[in-house]
Amino acid sequence: MIKILEYGAVKREEIFDRAVKRADVQKTVADIIEEVRKNGDKALFYYTEKFDKARLQTLEVSKKEIEEAVAATDIKLLEIMREAAENIRAFHKMQKREGFKTEKRGAITGQKIVPVDVAGLYVPGGTAAYPSTVLMDSIPAKIAGCKQVMIVTPPDKDGKINPAILAAASIAGVDKIFKVGGAQAIAALAYGTESIPKADKIVGPGNAFVAEAKRQVYGEVSIDMIAGPSEIMIVSDCKSDPDVLAADMLSQAEHDRLATAVLITDSKELALAVAKSIEEQLPALSREEIARAAIDGNSKIIVTGDLDGAIELANEIAPEHLELCVDDPWACFEKVRHAGSVFLGRSCPEALGDYFAGPNHTLPTSGTAKFSSPLSVDDFIKKTQFTYYTKEALAAVAGKIAAFATAEGLTAHAKSATIRTEKKK
Repeated sequence: MIKILEYGAVKREEIFDRAVKRADVQKTVADIIEEVRKNGDKALFYYTEKFDKARLQTLEVSKKEIEEAVAATDIKLLEIMREAAENIRAFHKMQKREGFKTEKRGAITGQKIVPVDVAGLYVPGGTAAYPSTVLMDSIPAKIAGCKQVMIVTPPDKDGKINPAILAAASIAGVDKIFKVGGAQAIAALAYGTESIPKADKIVGPGNAFVAEAKRQVYGEVSIDMIAGPSEIMIVSDCKSDPDVLAADMLSQAEHDRLATAVLITDSKELALAVAKSIEEQLPALSREEIARAAIDGNSKIIVTGDLDGAIELANEIAPEHLELCVDDPWACFEKVRHAGSVFLGRSCPEALGDYFAGPNHTLPTSGTAKFSSPLSVDDFIKKTQFTYYTKEALAAVAGKIAAFATAEGLTAHAKSATIRTEKKK
């Protein structure tokens, strides 16, 4: 059963304790990466057979397979995914930024926005398949203007990819899809193989092996983040429906045994009612065993003196998802500083963000919302700055540059600034 804690009456570590993926996979992942670097596709075929039990002839998903997957996907689901994709596009188009240029007395400076050439997206295919992640990760890359957007995702034992994933990829306009998962897929994106192009940026969630592989190849390529277990935090007053709050907490608990669901409230009565409702709802879940482990092992209800204290506590924890189930969510939102994605009001379940509303669902976890942001178009661009000075503009500041450089002991820097103005025509 979920723990109920009174803030101030228990040790801080009980309040701030977080589930951590504890898996000693560093050496295994390093070996896989090295094998893929040396042997390319051969290693990918080997590991796909070893880990996914699929013996493949080719790695790339064919156009025919995509067409068949779209045809096999429920028409209603296709319509929903298309509508969700439009919402995601509309939201992320607002993020697209332009460069700038300034000019002052012969000096021009500015910034040019350039998309990365190749974006590699990892899509999980283990205990659950997530076509929503395909839409969330690929649409911002397409809006950014990447020349090539490709997906890697593990096949089933028959060498097939979940049809809904392929259908989502088709809707999003993904350029290439490859049947490979795990650390070996990350290695393939980082270094390239005969079949899989080298990526400039790798994004997307995965298990401990995927996370460790992303950590190890960072620097060879860029990555979005090292994602931890899913989290939801709800700040609620006494007026919320306990059954609704319990359902929202369970919506994240069913993701992973290490997922975390936290309710912070100023009402002990509500806390008890939510705990009771969680127990009543758990047996009906298709992933009851996973949700039970997350609720009993990692989740909690915290009772605070007032809602201001609840918001301060939320800021200190910096959750991935934060629901504000209160009378005036906008006033509470003004006080929120650290959260990945915030859901305002009693009619805004976190599932809206997972699937449909438009804001991205690839979010910072494990407290990293204090310094990290949701996946966005910005993740798929880079900024190049530029400078132009006329001869006269340089002459006006060359002495200042030389003085600054000399103060740092860098006389060659100083000379490079003054030599152009010292030399006669």
